[in-house]
Amino acid sequence: IFIHCDLSSPSAIPSNLSLSLSPSTFSYSLVRRNKQTSLFFTFIMKLLPTSSFWSASLTLFALTSPSVVHVVDAGAAAAAANALKDMDYRYFVAGGVCAATSHGLTTPVDVVKTQIQAKPKDFEGLSLLSSALKVIKEQGPQALLAGLGPTVIGYGVEGAMKFGVYEILKPVFYEAVFGGVGDTTTAYIMASVIAGAIASLLLCPMESTRIRQVTDPAYKDKGLMVALPKLIQEDGLWNLFAGFRAMLAKQVPYTMAKQVSFDIVASMLYRILSNGGAAAVAEGAEGVEAAIVKPLLTGDALKWVVSVCSAFIASLFACIFSQPGDMILTETYKSAKPGPFGVVVQNIWGQGGVPAFFTGTGARIVHVGLIITSQLVIYDIVKQALGLPATGSH
Repeated sequence: IFIHCDLSSPSAIPSNLSLSLSPSTFSYSLVRRNKQTSLFFTFIMKLLPTSSFWSASLTLFALTSPSVVHVVDAGAAAAAANALKDMDYRYFVAGGVCAATSHGLTTPVDVVKTQIQAKPKDFEGLSLLSSALKVIKEQGPQALLAGLGPTVIGYGVEGAMKFGVYEILKPVFYEAVFGGVGDTTTAYIMASVIAGAIASLLLCPMESTRIRQVTDPAYKDKGLMVALPKLIQEDGLWNLFAGFRAMLAKQVPYTMAKQVSFDIVASMLYRILSNGGAAAVAEGAEGVEAAIVKPLLTGDALKWVVSVCSAFIASLFACIFSQPGDMILTETYKSAKPGPFGVVVQNIWGQGGVPAFFTGTGARIVHVGLIITSQLVIYDIVKQALGLPATGSH
C-alpha cells in the first residue's frame, strides 16, 4: 500500500486513519505537527506458513503529493514485503567473518592510533612507526594486542548486523519508498544509516571495554572475560551505553561512506571493465568492417580487480567521513565515566578547533585502509563461497 498526502492543505487531512487487510495487517496514522504531516507506516506481514512473524517499521515524512489522501498502489508495499521475506542469512555470515578478521588483524595499528588520540602530547611529532616503537618500549610488545578479544567479538557481531541489515534493507527502501523506480543511491544511504545505528548499539559494550584496555593501565592486562565484568561492576551496565551518541557519530558516517561507495564504485568498475574495453576491427561476410568491443578483464581477474579497487576507494571515503566521530568516541571513553556528548565535542574543539577532530588521521588512514580493503575483499570472497554474487556484479 502506498499513501500520498498533501502538505499544502493539511486541514483536509484526517487526523487519524486505520486500515486492516487479511491475511496481513497494515495500519497507518497521520499526525499534524508544526504544519508538517508525518506518515507512519507499521506493518506486520505473515511471511511463513507457521506462527512466525517478521515485523518492520518505516517512518516517512511527506513532502509533496496530490491534494487528498488516497491509496493508489499496492505494488510498493508488496515488493518491500517480498524483500523482507527473502532475507538471506548468508549476508550476516559474510559480514561477521570479514569484520572480525579484518579488525582482529589490524589490532596493533588500532592500539597505536587510540593511544595517539588519547595522549596526543606524548606522541607529538612522532610517525606511526615511531609511535608503535614507543608503545613497545614503554609497555611491552603485548600492549599492541590490547583489546583483541572485545575487538574480534564486538566487530564480529557488529559486522554481521551491519552488512546483513544493509543488504536486506536496500531493496526494502528502494521498493517501499521509491516504488522501485529511479536511482538506488538514496535507498542505499537510508539502508546504511539504519544499519550503522543498529551496529552502534551492539558495539557500545565491546568498544568501551577495548578503549579502556588500551588507555587505562588498570585494564591493560585484563582479558575480555575479566575486563567487561570489572567495567560493569565499577561503572554500571548502563554506563557501557553512555557513549551511544558518540558511537553513532562514528559508525553512521563510517557505514554510509563504506557501504554505499563500495556498491557504487564496484558497479561502475564492472560497467567500465566489462563493456568499455578496446575495440577490435573485424571484417564481415561482405567485407564490411565492424567494431567489436572486447572487455578489458573477465572472470576471476575482473572480480579481484573490482573488489580490491572498490574496497580501497571506499576506505578513503569512510576514513574521511568518520574521523571526527572516531575522535569523539575515543575522547568519550578515555575517562572512567563517559562525558556528555556536547561537553566532549567542546573539549575537543578547545584543543585546537577543527584540526583537533582530525588528530591521528595519518595512523587512522593506514588502520582504516587496511581494515576496509581487507574487510570488503573478504566479504566478497565469503559471499561468493556461499553462493551470492560479487558486489556490483548484478
